[in-house]
Amino acid sequence: MMIFTNRSKTTAEVLATLGERFRDYRMRMKMTRKDVAEAAGVGLTTLFRFETGKMSDMSMDTMVRLLRALDMADNWDQLLPYLPESPYLYNDKMKKIQRIRHPKK
Repeated sequence: MMIFTNRSKTTAEVLATLGERFRDYRMRMKMTRKDVAEAAGVGLTTLFRFETGKMSDMSMDTMVRLLRALDMADNWDQLLPYLPESPYLYNDKMKKIQRIRHPKK
C-alpha cells in the first residue's frame, strides 16, 4: 500500500497508483474493462493506460466517469471533506468575504 506525503509524488505517479487501485476495485466487482469503458463512456485504450500506469494526465471528467461506472462517485467527501462555516470568512460588517487579499507592503 502506498501512502502519499505532501508533494512527494508527481502527477503521473499519483495516476499510476490510482490506476492500480481502480483495477483492483474493478476486478473485485467482477467487471471487465469493456464493461467499465462502456459504462463510463471512455475508450478501452484510455482505461487500459490508466490501469497500467501509462497515463501521465487525465481529465477530471474522465476520472468522475470511471468512478461512477464502479458506483464510487460519492467518495469525493473523503478527498475534500466538508468544512463548517468559519468566522474568519466574514468581515467586520458580517459580510462573507469573496476572496482573500494580502495587505499591500
